[in-house]
Parts: sequence; C-alpha cells; structure tokens
Amino acid sequence: MAAPTVTGMAEQVTPFLMFTGDAERAIELYTSLFDDARLLTLTRWGAEGPGAEGTVSQATFSIAGQVFRCFDSPPVHDFTFTPSFSVFVDTGSAEELERLFAGLSEGGTVLMPLDDHGFSRRFGWVNDRFGVSWQLNLP
Repeated sequence: MAAPTVTGMAEQVTPFLMFTGDAERAIELYTSLFDDARLLTLTRWGAEGPGAEGTVSQATFSIAGQVFRCFDSPPVHDFTFTPSFSVFVDTGSAEELERLFAGLSEGGTVLMPLDDHGFSRRFGWVNDRFGVSWQLNLP
C-alpha cells in the first residue's frame, strides 16, 4: 500500500483569542508581564463598524516567539473562554513564575495554586481577568 500524498499542508498554526471589548487591555497585560512579548499589529473598528468604534478589529502579538491573533467580536456569543484550552508556559526561574502567576491571577481565578503537584516541582493554573487560561510551570 502506498503512503498517502500530503498536499495543501498548513503553513502556520496561530492561537486566536476572541474578546468582546477587552482585547487591547489583554494585550497590554500580556506584553507588560512577559519580558519578550510585543505587539506586532493592531487595527481598530471605525465608525462604519461592524464592531464598536475604537475596539480591536484585528491584532497580533507575540510571547516567546509564539504569535497570537485576537480581536473584539462585534456580536456577543453564548460562549467565552474555557480552561479546557490553555496557554502552557515553561518559565526560566521561580521568580519569573511567581511574577507571571501574580500578574495573570490578579482579578482572575486561581484554578490550581502554585505548588509541587507531583508532576512538576512548581506549577500553577489561572484564568486571567479576561477569562484566558494559563498553565505556568517551572520545569
């Protein structure tokens, strides 16, 4: 049996975060907490819509070389973020882990406190104030 031919492979996979008015504030938080994070692009909805004027129609930012896309959705949906999909971050030091955990959990919800949970010497899981889920690990 011949191996299947692979055609039309994806060129890149990028996490996409949908907010409803908080995209810019979320980007500001993430780029302030992660040392190498930066805003790459940002455009806003204009007076002609369909989103609220001044909110994010399209943005990209990066953390540790991983590019994220996001926007403020014009319609409000019956769903939001869920911890079943999270951003997993291996940190370089205990200090970085603690700083990120404190910044991301402020105004959010701690799902697992920083501790040795058996599978890692120090790990914590939070939903930030915007609902995005972060697993923070010190390998």
